[in-house]
Amino acid sequence: MYQWRKFEFFEEKYGGKCRIPEEIEGEITCCSSGRGKVAIGCDDGTVSLLDRGFKFNYGFQAHSSSVLFLQQLKQRNYLLTIGEDEKISAQVSAMCLKIFDLDKTQTENTSTAIPECVQILRIFTNNFPEAKITSFLVLEEAPPILLIAIGLDTGSIYCIEGDIARERITRFKLQVDNASDKSNSAITGMGFRVEGQATHLFAVTSSSVSLFSLQYKPPKGQTLDQIGGHVNSVAMSDRSELIIGRPEAVYFYEDDGRGPCWAFEGEKKFVGWFRGYLLCVVSDQRVTTNTFNIYDLKNRLIAHSIVVNKVSYLLCEWGNVILIMSDKSALCVGEKDMESKLDMLFKKNLYTVAINLVQSQQADAAATAEVLRKYGDHLYSKQDYDDAMTQYILTIGHLEPSYVIQKFLDAQRIYNLTNYLEKLHEKGVASKDHTTLLLNCYTKLKDVEKLNLFIKSEDGGGEQKFDVETVIRVCRAANYHEHAMYVAKKAGRHELYLKILLEDLGRYDEALQYISSLELSQAGVTIKEYGKILIEHKPEETIEILMRLCTDDGKPAKKGTLTMLPSPVDFLNIFVHHPPSLMEFLEKYTDKVKDSPAQVEIHNTLLELYLSHDLDLLSMSHSSDGDINDKGIFSNGLRNGNLDSDDKGRVLRREKGLLLLKRAWPSNQDHPLYDVDLAIILCEMNDFTEGRLFLYEKLKLYKEVIACYMQTHDHEGLIACCKRLGDSGSGGDPSLWANLLKYFGELGEDCSKEVKEVLTYIERDDILPPIIVLQTLSQNPCLTLSVIKDYIARKLEQESKRIEEDRQAIEKYQEDTSAMRKEIEDLRTNARIFQLSKCTACTFTLDLPAVHFMCMHSFHQRCLGDNEKECPECAPEYRYVLEMKRGLEQNSKDQDRFFQKVRSAKDGFSVIAEYFGKGIISKTSEKT
Repeated sequence: MYQWRKFEFFEEKYGGKCRIPEEIEGEITCCSSGRGKVAIGCDDGTVSLLDRGFKFNYGFQAHSSSVLFLQQLKQRNYLLTIGEDEKISAQVSAMCLKIFDLDKTQTENTSTAIPECVQILRIFTNNFPEAKITSFLVLEEAPPILLIAIGLDTGSIYCIEGDIARERITRFKLQVDNASDKSNSAITGMGFRVEGQATHLFAVTSSSVSLFSLQYKPPKGQTLDQIGGHVNSVAMSDRSELIIGRPEAVYFYEDDGRGPCWAFEGEKKFVGWFRGYLLCVVSDQRVTTNTFNIYDLKNRLIAHSIVVNKVSYLLCEWGNVILIMSDKSALCVGEKDMESKLDMLFKKNLYTVAINLVQSQQADAAATAEVLRKYGDHLYSKQDYDDAMTQYILTIGHLEPSYVIQKFLDAQRIYNLTNYLEKLHEKGVASKDHTTLLLNCYTKLKDVEKLNLFIKSEDGGGEQKFDVETVIRVCRAANYHEHAMYVAKKAGRHELYLKILLEDLGRYDEALQYISSLELSQAGVTIKEYGKILIEHKPEETIEILMRLCTDDGKPAKKGTLTMLPSPVDFLNIFVHHPPSLMEFLEKYTDKVKDSPAQVEIHNTLLELYLSHDLDLLSMSHSSDGDINDKGIFSNGLRNGNLDSDDKGRVLRREKGLLLLKRAWPSNQDHPLYDVDLAIILCEMNDFTEGRLFLYEKLKLYKEVIACYMQTHDHEGLIACCKRLGDSGSGGDPSLWANLLKYFGELGEDCSKEVKEVLTYIERDDILPPIIVLQTLSQNPCLTLSVIKDYIARKLEQESKRIEEDRQAIEKYQEDTSAMRKEIEDLRTNARIFQLSKCTACTFTLDLPAVHFMCMHSFHQRCLGDNEKECPECAPEYRYVLEMKRGLEQNSKDQDRFFQKVRSAKDGFSVIAEYFGKGIISKTSEKT
């Protein structure tokens, strides 16, 4: 141990040596410390208590004679003393044990406060004969239980256990094995060792070391060693090890026997333990001096060494080590702070010692890492890069990795950098940048084995210690595609796996196979992202996968789960540059699925594909091919056989489009399974006449239908359309013939044949007056009078007949009117003679009282009852006339009904004439 390095990790406190206060006058016989105080017992029976800095607190008379032993308890503020008091009798020993409660005071005759003595026990009794006390020790068990051990010069140990203050105690005796040797049997030291429920007592004599197991009743004893120790050379470590100082070495004992020993020469006057340090006062006989050494056994160094005078007592209190000398002086030594000790070691470049120091004293991890960093910097400055990296690796988790990485970015130190980055990942503190840097190191070193180990090291089921996206990105950039694929597949990043297959390797078949193996939801997501590439290179196979996804042909769902099939509409964007493939996909889908929720959107898309001029240039079709007359192509191209392949494909698509329009709008439904407005716009933009005609006819837009024929000057089709749509008997619109006549009147070419046919239907349904027909046809200079001569002649003849019939009706109405006026005048001026002899009601002979009406009907008054104001025979007819009159007056106020009749009548003028004839309009005008 003399070869150990010496350091000054301790320093003297209070300016060096201190003096025991003058208030302590007697000879010091014992000392103890605890709870921030030092207790000193003297030969005059007094006990004094000192505060920090050896300041006298107070003293009191504990015994009448000398205080032999004392101990300050840790858990409770009790002080236990052993001393001599006055003898009561010759049979009773004067030696007693006292317990003082330092928290309670009492006053005795003076104003000085002394602690209350809560118990006094006689140590020696009849069963425990008196002997010289050589050792004293107290173990604080669960309060208020104490275990007191009193060692005697006879090799016996008297034990008192229990609540001493209340004298609820148990006494028992222990005996060491070598008690026969009276000269070496005195107990020189004791120590308690508690392990769970087991309590052991070490007992040391000058010739043996014994161990008593107190958990047994009676206690079991054994001898651990045949060599003992002297007084003051026995102590206990903080790990409950017994320490014995002998001239040749310091020995450590545990419950199973002797442990390690530390050999050094010199008589050990005092042995102690303080915060992991071994304290020894060593006497060197060669120079007759005493040296106080503090040993750090873990780090094998001497933390402090100082020459001292004769030492009487060794204590530990206030965080310091206290030496009380025989001349009543005291030396107080305290440990320096960790920073000061480390600075001392750093100045001497003793980094290994510094590391061992912080680790042995259980410093926090940050402090340890700082020492390791400095050691690493020191080694780095000496160009010892391997050892420096070893230290830097130990700082992971506390030292910023960039600090180390910057030092090893040189290509010559790439191996050290790789090692450091690997350790970062092992401890799970690596960032994305660290992963990138590590993979770049592997690729620069072309170390495929380590790359494989790094990527595939988690096959055991542990979590990955790197960022997946970063690894894949770096591996792709370095052309390690297989490694990138492995990571992506293992991490379940299907989109990245497919991205490598498609964009980097071009393995489309493998990509399709991989997609087929995924769950429906995952497969749908990947198809949406990479479907454009797959459609471009493998259209048929991609369409097959889409069909499996969108129909029931895919993987069966797991039992108990409900899987929603994706809609084809979700995948339209992947066909943006490949409309033919989209058309093929949607056709297959509609053939298989008849009741899709998205059938409207699907039919709309199919219509746009079918009606486009150039399927490969769908987005340009509206502007580049808008002047093509598709009607001619559609109707005549296939028949004439003069179409190229593009035109044939276009015609075929138009046929499919027309079939879709008809099939998706069944006759029993009011609305089609596509957007009608969009369909009309598509037909208009792509000049698809047949489609427009079908839609207009289904929507009953008959005028737009004939407008389509007018645009193409298809007179035969126009007349045929009017025959079909203008028949009022089948729900048609007869006014179409008027529009057709107007068209021919404005045509500007000879269309006599068509006009004659149109006039036939106009005349049949009496659609237009002749004057309107003449005015309309007069605008066409190519038509002659011969076209309408027969029509006019027939019309004039019909009008002549109608005029004659009207003249005869007028004459009849005039005659009736004259007769009515004459009758009215006669009623006003001449008397009426009632000659009826019978009652009109009962046909009996008329007698008085009787009632006669101006209508020449007579009734018995009894036959009329209460109704004497009107004739029962004529009243119904009269009431009918009145109701008709009121109805006409009411109709005069209903303008909507009047105009509705005018619009719906063949001859609106006849309705107006009827209103005038009934006096409705004239009466209304009179009121207004």
